[in-house]
Amino acid sequence: MTLRRLVLLRHAKAEPAGVVVDHERPLALAGRRQAAAVGAALAATGLAPTHVLCSSSLRTRQTWEIARTALVAGGVPAPVLSVTDALYDASAGDLAAILRTQPDEASTVLVVGHEPTMSHAADVLADPASDEALLTRVRLGVPTAAWTVLELDGPWDEVAPGALRLVHLDHPA
Repeated sequence: MTLRRLVLLRHAKAEPAGVVVDHERPLALAGRRQAAAVGAALAATGLAPTHVLCSSSLRTRQTWEIARTALVAGGVPAPVLSVTDALYDASAGDLAAILRTQPDEASTVLVVGHEPTMSHAADVLADPASDEALLTRVRLGVPTAAWTVLELDGPWDEVAPGALRLVHLDHPA
């Protein structure tokens, strides 16, 4: 059985809403620091993605680009990237459907998206027997630049509610 890992990353801190349309909000300076810290942490903990699914919004693309730079600096090869509008307003069900289409060679998929999708997807996809403290934390929502890690014993087409183990939640200090 092949272990697959799913990393759900909420974009880093963005500039406040209202100045530009939501889809085009850039990262704040603090968000740039968060994104670099995320990339370094993913490289250090062996969570480097083989495939990345990124929302088309500016803040998610910037989060990924800065994290990618830190990953590459850590010696991680560049993953396959897919930027899609479908993740901008995705539901947990939409995200599960997208994940079911991932190729067999995708051992670790990183999704860079938005709240409440990231925390809701972690909750919905997690096996109810996952760590209770982690489940409680994702049910409350996750802060900017937080990432959850879920594991699946099997192919991506088996992604379904309750089918993955929620094993980790982290975010930059």
